[in-house]
Amino acid sequence: MSKKTADSLKIQILPSILAGDFARLGEEAKRAEDAGADALHVDMMDGHFVSNLTLGPKALAAINRSTHLFLDVHLMMYNPYDYIERFVEAGADRLIFHFEATEHVKETLEYIHKCGVQAGLAFCPETSHEMVLPFLAKCDMVLLMTVNPGFGGQSFMPEVLEKVEFTREMANQLKLPLDIEVDGGIDDQTAKQCIKAGANVLVAGTHLYKASNMKEAIKKLREAAR
Repeated sequence: MSKKTADSLKIQILPSILAGDFARLGEEAKRAEDAGADALHVDMMDGHFVSNLTLGPKALAAINRSTHLFLDVHLMMYNPYDYIERFVEAGADRLIFHFEATEHVKETLEYIHKCGVQAGLAFCPETSHEMVLPFLAKCDMVLLMTVNPGFGGQSFMPEVLEKVEFTREMANQLKLPLDIEVDGGIDDQTAKQCIKAGANVLVAGTHLYKASNMKEAIKKLREAAR
């Protein structure tokens, strides 16, 4: 892990391929790469933790063959521990799972690291910010959902900004170079709010994949950091 301070962490823009064309996943991954994305966000949903059902390890492997981008894989599924090896083998560079989806948070974080990839912990909007504290030092990233997980195209929930501020403040106090990711309803305006609160990784699905020019849309999101 980098020794840089949390305040110096780079602003990163991650298109969420959930908003892309599922009939052309490889091309959609390459489109994000060509547009200058820092990484690609890939949502995996089991139909139980959230009601939607999306991709699996084979789809991730196909995406991995189509792009050189870092793959940020978000597991919206129960018992994430059971799937770690399969997603790592398929090409995940970072695995993010939900605090709400398992009673074995510490063990899951440790096993992800043991498998040689970055580990992230996600929190639904209604989960208390206090639940973040015990795990900060074990995470490479904390993902704070700014919509309810499961479907794209939802409206941004501004009440999560307080949780972003709290998490960044705690990471700074502990001198942790923690990436804080936000996902849901991110556009030019909400990006500014999230960055001001302390987030440095912005996931945008509909806003980027439905843009007439993804490269320009990514550029405008980056400008929110200025």
